[in-house]
Amino acid sequence: PVTDEYLEMTKSSIADLMNTGGRWGGASTAAAFLKEFAENTPWIHLDIAGTAWMEDNKPWIAKGPSGIAVRSLVEFARGFGN
Repeated sequence: PVTDEYLEMTKSSIADLMNTGGRWGGASTAAAFLKEFAENTPWIHLDIAGTAWMEDNKPWIAKGPSGIAVRSLVEFARGFGN
């Protein structure tokens, strides 16, 4: 849920909105920013920054872009097909 606290953090003195709320609450302020444009369209914001890139090779995944969120979304969507 996007609370008023995060909506406040997207306010700007020189623009209608700003797309960053500062150092804290980045994923939540990003969701608050997107909410302003979604109107009545159902939407979801997934913060994948922490898992988007692998710094080293792992036994289960190579170094570089991970695609972890893509895998999660595919599995989530498969659940609706059953």
